[in-house]
Amino acid sequence: MSILFAVATGIMFGLGIFQLLRRDLVKAAMGFYTLFTAVNLFMLAAGAFDGEVPAYTDQLANGQPSDPVVQGLLLTAIVISLGSYCLILGLVNVSANRFESVDSHEVDQLKG
Repeated sequence: MSILFAVATGIMFGLGIFQLLRRDLVKAAMGFYTLFTAVNLFMLAAGAFDGEVPAYTDQLANGQPSDPVVQGLLLTAIVISLGSYCLILGLVNVSANRFESVDSHEVDQLKG
C-alpha cells in the first residue's frame, strides 16, 4: 500500500507542478489544488506508526491506537487548502474580469 501512495503522490506532485507552470491562470489554479491534494496524501501516507496499517484506522497491528495528531493535521490541511483554493479562484476571476483574459502573458499591467 505504501508503494501505491508513493506513486500516486509523485504523480500528483508532477502533475501539479506541470499545471502550475502553464500560462493559463485557471490551469495554474488547478495545479495548486493538485499540489494541495498531493501534500494531504503525503501526510496521510506518513502517519502510520509501523508502516503496515494506514493512519486513519482505529487500531494498529500491535493493538496501539492510531496517532490522532495526523488526523487533526490532515483535517486542518484540507480546510486551509480549500480556503486557499477559493482565494486563488477569486483572484483569477477578478483578473479575468479586469483584464479580459486568463493568459498570464496578456496581463501586462501587473508590473510594478
